[in-house]
Amino acid sequence: MATTTINVRTDATLKTQAQQVFESIGLDLSTAVNLFLRQTVKTNDLPFTFGVSDTQRPSRYGVWKDKYTLPEGFDDPINDFEEYM
Repeated sequence: MATTTINVRTDATLKTQAQQVFESIGLDLSTAVNLFLRQTVKTNDLPFTFGVSDTQRPSRYGVWKDKYTLPEGFDDPINDFEEYM
């Protein structure tokens, strides 16, 4: 696997505090950043929420709904299940 370097500017105090947290769980900063990147790619989303409730976050469908249309009745099975419950 080829590697590359990422340069990130951040506050020095924030970096030190983050390194302390990561070290307390056995990680270095590079490993923690790689975990973040891998989880982002795996989920195709940020791996955390940041102060916005899930109902206020745009859905993944919202990203592409203007480009594609779903067939009529697409949500019928879900709606039937919700009515059943």
